[in-house]
Amino acid sequence: MTNYKLTIQYDGARYKGWQRLGNTENTIQGKIEKVLTEMAGEEIEIIGSGRTDAGAHALAQIANFKMRKHMTEEEVMKYMNRYLPQDISVVDVTIAHDRFHARYNAKDKTYSYKIWNKPFPQPFMRKYSMHVEEKLDQKKMKEAAKHFLGEHDFTSYSNAKGKKKSMDREIYSLDIKEKEGFIEIKIRGNGFLYNMVRKIVGTLIEVGLGEIDAASIPSILRSKERIQTGRMAEAEGLYLEKVGF
Repeated sequence: MTNYKLTIQYDGARYKGWQRLGNTENTIQGKIEKVLTEMAGEEIEIIGSGRTDAGAHALAQIANFKMRKHMTEEEVMKYMNRYLPQDISVVDVTIAHDRFHARYNAKDKTYSYKIWNKPFPQPFMRKYSMHVEEKLDQKKMKEAAKHFLGEHDFTSYSNAKGKKKSMDREIYSLDIKEKEGFIEIKIRGNGFLYNMVRKIVGTLIEVGLGEIDAASIPSILRSKERIQTGRMAEAEGLYLEKVGF
């Protein structure tokens, strides 16, 4: 069995997220597995570094799969890009060590989030950013961002249904920049819970709009009560940007 590592880009606008859901084929994982199964001549299951929400995107999702049939890296990449939908692209294929696991071996992840902060819509980016009409106070948002840095129990900032052994995660950096009407929020950490990035961004937006005070964030984290967090940012503005190993 050969273990292949893939780097994948996708526009998630028309998909129900990364994870294959029962008999629902309209997922990134489902589309890729269908092509791989036809290529390999056997049932293939692909392992992603993490799950992205319905409507969210990836600049460098990492995944791996194993198959009995031996093909070169170039052959795999060429076949996949020939038969995958045009909104899913394999940008790199490498033969990995047999024990490489895209999810368990991931050490950190970087997500970025785009906000169009103008009073009028941006038609060409409506599926790739969240529109906030009111002017956001970036100074306040940057002050709020500091409260998320370091290791915390992020129960309040997750919609995870299952009981995890630990809800603790460490945020290494959280940067906010503005360019040509877009505010980009970039967050890097050792891992993220379900909906965690979108809920953090939602809180930063509320701070930027003056709806809550940045000083309330530590108490929200300590409460471990999901009802304490407000809005959740839309999936369209979210990008999985990088996975570190």
